[in-house]
Amino acid sequence: MLRAKEIGVEDQLSAAVRRVRKQSETLCEPLAIEDYMLQAMAEASPTKWHLAHTTWFFETFVLKPFAPRYQPFAAEYEYLFNSYYNRVGPQLGRTRRGLLSRPTVAEIYRYREVVDECLLELLAQESHKDRDLIRQRTELGLHHEQQHQELFFTDIKYNLSQNPLSPIYLPLDIPLTSSKVTLQWQSFEGGLQTLGYDGEGFCFDNELPRHQQFIPPFALANRPVTQGEFIAFIADGGYQRPELWLSDGWAAVQSNGWTAPLYWRSDGDNWLLYTLHGLVEPDPLAPVCHISFYEADAYARWTGARLPTEFEWELAARERTIEGHFVNDGIIHPRGACNAADPLHQLFGDVWEWTASAYAPYAGFTPGSEAVDEYNGKFMCNQMVLRGGSCATERDHIRPTYRNFFYPADRWQFSGVRLARSL
Repeated sequence: MLRAKEIGVEDQLSAAVRRVRKQSETLCEPLAIEDYMLQAMAEASPTKWHLAHTTWFFETFVLKPFAPRYQPFAAEYEYLFNSYYNRVGPQLGRTRRGLLSRPTVAEIYRYREVVDECLLELLAQESHKDRDLIRQRTELGLHHEQQHQELFFTDIKYNLSQNPLSPIYLPLDIPLTSSKVTLQWQSFEGGLQTLGYDGEGFCFDNELPRHQQFIPPFALANRPVTQGEFIAFIADGGYQRPELWLSDGWAAVQSNGWTAPLYWRSDGDNWLLYTLHGLVEPDPLAPVCHISFYEADAYARWTGARLPTEFEWELAARERTIEGHFVNDGIIHPRGACNAADPLHQLFGDVWEWTASAYAPYAGFTPGSEAVDEYNGKFMCNQMVLRGGSCATERDHIRPTYRNFFYPADRWQFSGVRLARSL
């Protein structure tokens, strides 16, 4: 790969390319070569596919349209590593990604090296007539890769969890300590608020446009629901009481046999949790994790509270410093509250927080007309919004306006819940 002094330019974007692209490969270092191919369910893509797809993104949307002398690394990769960009062309079915023993892992790393070298050379062309668009798409590609770095953790955790040996991705050398934070409520007056991204830096299109939203007065819990509190819900028959569940949620409980969050294993009268650091006992003070929207909603009903809307969550978070437990800390597992200075603990990091809001476009949202714009708008149906980031999120990737979205039955994401009340 070319260094900055070799291509004659050093700027923040080129440095970010090298940093983010290297980080994807660093995350893979604890893996055995056999781990790269695992795909235990359709939604949990193999590590090798993530490495190739994020490279395909730069090749397809930056190099092919703007680097006339670039020769595609392998023509068949356009089909193999396209995720869902229908305007680019057909793609390999999602369920078949784990069948790709070829190209090899070594070939994928070579693919990444070639694309990185060509991308840095293109960024160095200051006189290129499409320089601004090149830089915009490169920045989008970097944030796209950071999303896949988070998916690397969610997917490899699920894939490894299916092994009866409970493999450890990374040993944990420091204890997981938590502090007790008594559940309290912080009130907000609400009113007519202007929400959505407002800044000069990067954001995704689904964070726009700025728009007005009326929010009635509400109260937000000062911390997420803990594992200890969720154990009480289980002990009270929470998974056996249909009156607590939405109709689709109760159907999911029955058809999937849910009796606890994902990765919770019964050990006689106690529980063990599978984590990327191995099996651990529940921490009663740490946020409950890997629950679906349905479980979050049922728990809220059990307590007599509700889930916050994404607008309430953003109003509470927008003036706060982005502090919390992120992947940068090296522990890919939620921890208990530790920042006593802010009355609202863990709004950012640890667990994505389910909201009561369906994933829908903001008023005035219009998706772009290019193939690269098949990014967010096409998924604005049948999914729910989560906010705040998690222990698998990069600290510099999250914002108060960031909208994550998953189907309500999904549990393999690092997802938890914070309660709300109407006033």
